[in-house]
Amino acid sequence: MADDGITFDGATAERGPLGGAETAFAALAEALARRGHRVAVRNRCRAALCHNGVHWAPLSDGIPPACDLYIGSRGHRVIGLVRQARRRLFWLHNPAGYLKKPRNLWRLARYRPVLITTGSYHATTVPDWLPCGGREIIPYGVLDGFRAAAPREAPPPRAIFTSNPLRGLDWLLDLWVVRIAPAIPHAELHIYAGETVYGSARAPRMDQVLARASSLASHGIRSFSPVGRAQLAAALSETRVMLYRGDPGETFCLALAEAQAMGVPAIVQPLGSAPERVIDGATGRVAEDDDAFAAAAIAVLRDDALWRQWHLAALASQGGSSWDVVAGRFEALMI
Repeated sequence: MADDGITFDGATAERGPLGGAETAFAALAEALARRGHRVAVRNRCRAALCHNGVHWAPLSDGIPPACDLYIGSRGHRVIGLVRQARRRLFWLHNPAGYLKKPRNLWRLARYRPVLITTGSYHATTVPDWLPCGGREIIPYGVLDGFRAAAPREAPPPRAIFTSNPLRGLDWLLDLWVVRIAPAIPHAELHIYAGETVYGSARAPRMDQVLARASSLASHGIRSFSPVGRAQLAAALSETRVMLYRGDPGETFCLALAEAQAMGVPAIVQPLGSAPERVIDGATGRVAEDDDAFAAAAIAVLRDDALWRQWHLAALASQGGSSWDVVAGRFEALMI
C-alpha cells in the first residue's frame, strides 16, 4: 500500500486526529494484516516501524519489487510504484476529476489499475472514458469503537460539527446564530475541527472560519481542537445531533458515518455523499433547503421523543461495515 499525502503512520492514526482518508488507509492496512496478509506500507511517515502487524516505512526507503496486491492511494505518483504487482488498485478518496490531467492519464493507461471509489456519488465523478482495469465501489468501514454504542438517554440540546471547517462551517454558523440558537436559548454547538487533521501549512481561510466560530461563544458555540478517535467517540456519546450541510467535494464523509453508528441523528442537505450517510426521516433528515435544515435541527434538539426514535433507528441500521468486512472485499480483488 502506498500514499504520498500527509505525514502519518499506524501509531499516529491510533492516538491522534486524522482525516477520513488517512484513517481509512491505516484501518484497511491493519485489517488486512489481521486477516493473515503481510502488509507493507510506503508513505510519508517519519521513520520505519511495525504497528499492529503492518510494516510502515518512508517512500524514500524504496519500494518492494513485487507483491500480490498493490493499493495506491489517491496521489498520481503512487499509481505504478510496484513494478511486478499481480493486481493493481488505485483507491480514490476525492472527486475524480483530477484524473483527467495528463500526469494521471498516462499512468492509468500504462498500469491499468482497478479504480476503487467509496460510494454511488463518488463513482459518478469518475469520467467514463478513463483508461483503467475496472471499477469497484467499496465504502469505508467504521472503526469498532464507534460501532459498539448502546442506547442512551436523550442528551442536552448539544449539536456537533466534526468535518473540515471549509466544508460549510461558515454557512452553519450563520444558520445557528440567526435561526437555531434563538429558538433554543440553551442549545450549544460544539465544533471539533482544525488544521492538525490535515497536516497542512497554515490555511488563512480555515483560520478565519475557526476564529469566527471562537468569537460566537455568546451564541452557545464552543470550539475544540481536533481529537483522536476514542475522544471523538466520547464526545459523540454526549451529543444530540450532528449538523453538516454536505459538500460536493465530500465523497464518503466518515464523520457522518461515525456519528450515525454512535446513534447520533444527523441533519444534512443533498450535497455530495451526505445523503448516502443518513436515512431521511428515520435516522435524521436530508433537508432540501436552509429552512428545512433549521426546522429539523430545532425539532431534534427540542423533542426527546423524536430524538429517541432517530437515535434507536441509527443504532439499529447505521453501524456500517467493519473494516474486516471491507478488507475482505479488497482481498477478493487479488483473485
